Amino acid sequence: MSAWVYAYRGELVENRHALSLVLFGREGVLAYGGDPARVAYMRSSAKPFQALALFLTGAVERFGLSEEEVALATASHDGTEAHVAVAQGFLEKLGLGPEHLACGVHPPFSKEARKALEAKGLDPTPLHHNCSGKHAGMLAAALALGAPIEGYERPDHPVQRLNRKTLLDLTGAEPMAATDGCSVPTFALPLARAARAFYLLARPEEAPPPYREPLRRVGAAMRRHPELVAGPGSIDTLLMERLPLLAKRGADGYYGLALPETPHGPLGVALKAEDGASQAREVAVVALLRLLGLDPGETPWDRPVLRNHRGLEVGRLEAHLDLTWL
Repeated sequence: MSAWVYAYRGELVENRHALSLVLFGREGVLAYGGDPARVAYMRSSAKPFQALALFLTGAVERFGLSEEEVALATASHDGTEAHVAVAQGFLEKLGLGPEHLACGVHPPFSKEARKALEAKGLDPTPLHHNCSGKHAGMLAAALALGAPIEGYERPDHPVQRLNRKTLLDLTGAEPMAATDGCSVPTFALPLARAARAFYLLARPEEAPPPYREPLRRVGAAMRRHPELVAGPGSIDTLLMERLPLLAKRGADGYYGLALPETPHGPLGVALKAEDGASQAREVAVVALLRLLGLDPGETPWDRPVLRNHRGLEVGRLEAHLDLTWL
């Protein structure tokens, strides 16, 4: 069936954002909208699974990594002072610095953090990049494997081969790979397969034995430190603060959810806004949670108002999820 986010201007639907999404439960695919076989790049929604390398390689124990540092390895963070401090401390434990990060540089997602840098006359550094924690984690895994840190971002590096094998083992599908925005490989899988990985993040005890404890510990780090996974007011952080779930946004309209408790049992969710619209994705995620009987309270993504350049209300966004239940 169909899943859309409608953009109204006045009372007319001006744009329709098509969605594809899958709900995966104990018996397999429970429900879907759009195309459940849609092959989509997970982008940053794959970070919880890439962070498993910290445990699979023994990096956590070798470098004495904290739960906060593990949480940052899963993050698409907003570049606040708190995020930068954790990233800096993470690298110091490895004997490395920001210059070793291959993620590049962009201004902080946080408006306040951008203004603070500007007020001090400072430029952003790789530590402000939303993927700096993930990259620090990959450097830690490389060192723990005894692999070179040079080229850790390349597809043929042992860390990236391990990440690919991890997704294969958790989903049963060979992921396609391409270069992500931060220069490491990003992986594409059918949404139904990706949703299975998020189901195992919700139910680590059902994963293949080598992954059970790593999944549990990555999930615990995210749950206990949601402010490090995104930032104040960001959708991942807000949802994890209010509900017993794990939430992970990805670029170009991707989203993953691990839901340990719902009226339908534990679920994994993979969702893709077909046009890559993040605003439509977030409206859809909140609507889906409500459809599943989970109440995040009032959020900025419940029928958000659209405004023009003068601040006048001109329309709204609404999700319409007509799912097929199996």
